[in-house]
Formats: sequence, structure tokens, C-alpha cells
Amino acid sequence: MKASSLTVALALALAAAANPAVAQEDISKVNGSISAESGQRYGDLDTVNGSIRVADGVETGDIETVNGSIKVGDGARTGSISTVNGGVRLAGGVIARGNVETVNGSIFADRRSQIEGSVETVNGGIGLVETRLAGDIETVNGDITVGVGSVVNGGIHIKKPSFSISLTPNRKPRVIIGPNAVVNGALQFEREVVLYVHRSAKTGPISGATAVPFDTDTAPEN
Repeated sequence: MKASSLTVALALALAAAANPAVAQEDISKVNGSISAESGQRYGDLDTVNGSIRVADGVETGDIETVNGSIKVGDGARTGSISTVNGGVRLAGGVIARGNVETVNGSIFADRRSQIEGSVETVNGGIGLVETRLAGDIETVNGDITVGVGSVVNGGIHIKKPSFSISLTPNRKPRVIIGPNAVVNGALQFEREVVLYVHRSAKTGPISGATAVPFDTDTAPEN
């Protein structure tokens, strides 16, 4: 009887291990999009030419593409997220266990999201709404909005462009620290920006710009 029970238990354990609902599958492509569907757990997701979509509540490893956008659904759990040419959008309640990066594209994180690394773009805006960020925000040419109720434990750094071939004056990035937002680190600007800080917000030391205070729900348009 005992031997029979052990055999049954072993068979059940092996069946569970083979169940695709609990398997952690890496997906890697060169050409083609990737869709991580509900009801499964995934390892790393990477492609070269294609977008990546993660459904609500899905757990994955690192997510990476070169030419394509990345969209992560409500309540999903991921590793680091990166693309070169494409935007990144995190729905509400996402936890990203690493950096979120793009070169040419925007990054947006919605309410109750947590990013356990830094956020970085070169040419693309960055927007956080009621989001907690463990690291820094960094860009060269992008606008930054630390929206209502967001907490950035690092700082903000806008780098000076390495070169420019434009014959017209460069556009000034807009940086907005919204109502009840907190940036615990320093705000460092190596180029001219327009900086708006809500009167209810809190920031670390500011260098390279003068903050314009505002007390409306949204920052001035100009």
C-alpha cells in the first residue's frame, strides 16, 4: 500500500512539472512578435524585429526587443524591460524587477506600478502616474513627467547631447513634478530645460535649472 501511494504521488508530481501552465518557457525570435498569454509563466522573452505583448497577470523573465514596442498588462510581473526602437507601456499594478529602457521611444507606467531599477531613454518621453521607482530617471531629449502621487527614490538626470547637426535651436525638454509627487534624489540638468514643480511635491537638490512652481492639477502649457 505504501509503495503504491508513493508511486501515485510521484506520478502526480511529474505530471505537475510537465504542465504547461506552470512551466517557465523562454521565447526567442529574430523576426516576429511575441505574445505572452494568460495562464502561463514565462522565462525571458526576446526578439529582434517584433513587438512584445504581455497579458494581464502574467509572470515573465527579462523582456527585450530591438525594433518593436513592449506592452505589459495589468498586474503582470516581469524582469528588466528594454527596446531600442519602440515604446514601453506598463499598465496598472505592474512590477518590473529591473531597469526599463529604450533609445527611441517613450516609457509610461500607470497607477500602482513598481519599477525596481531605473528608467532611461535617449529620444523619448517618460511618464509615471502613481508609480514607485527604486532608481533614477535619465534621458537626453525626452520630456519627463513624475505624475501625481509617484515616488522616485533616485534622482533625475538630463544629459547634454553629444552632438547636434540641427541648424535650428534645440527644443527644451519639459520636466514636470506633479501633485504630491516625490523625487528623493538630486535633479541634475546638463542642458536647458523647462522645469515645473507642484507646490505639494518634494524634491532633492536641483542643479542646472530653476523650478517654476504651480498649484493647478496640470502644469502650464508653455
